[in-house]
Amino acid sequence: MAAVDTAVLTDWVSRFGTAVTEKRDWLTELDSAIGDADHGANMARGMNAVSEKLAAGAPATVDDLLKTVGMTLVSSVGGASGPLYGTFFLRMGMAAGAESELDGPALAAALRAGLDGIVARGKAEPGDKTMFDAMAPAVDALDAALAGGASVADAVRTAADAAADGRDATLPLVARKGRASYLGERSAGHLDPGAASTAILFDTLAAAVADGAG
Repeated sequence: MAAVDTAVLTDWVSRFGTAVTEKRDWLTELDSAIGDADHGANMARGMNAVSEKLAAGAPATVDDLLKTVGMTLVSSVGGASGPLYGTFFLRMGMAAGAESELDGPALAAALRAGLDGIVARGKAEPGDKTMFDAMAPAVDALDAALAGGASVADAVRTAADAAADGRDATLPLVARKGRASYLGERSAGHLDPGAASTAILFDTLAAAVADGAG
């Protein structure tokens, strides 16, 4: 697969919604240890709203799709996750433009723009124990894999593996952002729920791209 089209990206959004709904209790359990105990419920509710929105009519271009996802999340999800994930998809859409498909570099640039949006909104840095700790390694790994000549499908799978490693690396960290930071040293020993859902985000992207390549 030389490019990822709108149908594949729509499949990604659908898979992400299904996965966060299936893992809602786990994500909420993670959040109950160091946050507001609502990350799983919020993400499931937001992605259900996205599913309903897209069922009414699937956008034809990448920017329309991703902006629709972003705006729906911003308007339907409370807490930090709605604005952060909403900004991610909105910035992705803005970077992608009114295209029907994205090649590897364009997909990577869109994901990088989404990451930059999260940084701009949340001010997160490496090691803060946030979704950044899973997303930044994933985006970096995608760039490196594409630069090394990997196919889009293989590069995205490499990114998903890096996101999972980033998620796991949050376990010993002491949170420096958000509600978890109030716990100080007690936040160590727990996975960050935002990093956990980010790993799901990239895993479902890899699955959608792999199936689309088939």
